Amino acid sequence: MKKTLICGISGQDGAYLARLLLGKGYDVHGTSRDAQMSSFGNLNLLGIRERITVHSMALNDFRSVLQILTRVQPDEVYNLAGQSSVGLSFDQPVETLESISVGALNLLEAIRFLGRPIKLYNAGSSECFGNTGGVPADEQTSFRPRSPYAVAKATAFWEVANYREAYNLFACTGLLFNHESPLRPERFVTRKIVKAACRIAAGSDEKLYLGNTSIARDWGWAPEYMEAIWLMLQQPEPEDYVVATGETNTLEEFVAAVFRRLDLDWRDHVLREQALLRPLDIMVSQANTQKARLQLGWQAKHKMQDVVRMMVEEDRLLLAGI
Repeated sequence: MKKTLICGISGQDGAYLARLLLGKGYDVHGTSRDAQMSSFGNLNLLGIRERITVHSMALNDFRSVLQILTRVQPDEVYNLAGQSSVGLSFDQPVETLESISVGALNLLEAIRFLGRPIKLYNAGSSECFGNTGGVPADEQTSFRPRSPYAVAKATAFWEVANYREAYNLFACTGLLFNHESPLRPERFVTRKIVKAACRIAAGSDEKLYLGNTSIARDWGWAPEYMEAIWLMLQQPEPEDYVVATGETNTLEEFVAAVFRRLDLDWRDHVLREQALLRPLDIMVSQANTQKARLQLGWQAKHKMQDVVRMMVEEDRLLLAGI
């Protein structure tokens, strides 16, 4: 039985990855800053909390990281922890940089120190690419980060690459484009849109306030992206991969699709709010997924319209108390 340690197991990706690995027969361990106080709500929603061993670990504390790796003795480590909101990173740049870059560095250094053949996956982000001038980003595309979050993710990416080359560690980064699900907190715009639209369809007279709806993103389905990152650690050699659907839509198209599924016209319910605009933003995010398709044998099955359908269906059931 393989043993895995998931850092950030309480988040969307951590919970779906835990479910996937349990289904593959793994002994799954996860970390939280304070495991005794954490509710692990997403694990409970998926019905898997009791099948997972949780540990308290502070990723920005090297001693804490080393202790847990020594105790668990994992075969695979998935680093999904750290501040995860692009918007919030403008308000908390120091915390964002430290939680992402220092956390990744501590994991790399602890694995190097232990000298065991531990495979490490690091959660990167399409935000690292910034604006690519209409050219779909692949693994060779230069980074031009446009937020503190993206700067932190780019830093962690190069830390992983450096340790992989300098110390021959099996360490790789997945450059995942936007991936959504009902487990997203409402501070993420996709969940904010879906929840508000479902409430409006149920009779609420509220308005939905959004910033720039002309931005374009590649939106995928989070659960299937976890299969891609697992596949990265099953390869003979560690490499970095772009993971996305290959389809780009504007936020306005996403909003329209959500309201249309509820038989509503979004223009009757959505207002633009200047205060929600970011200091900098990526206008168009596009992905070239050829490497993942050819080397991992992975391709997204669900695209934006599917994501909208599944998120709306889930939130309508939650709203109805089913």
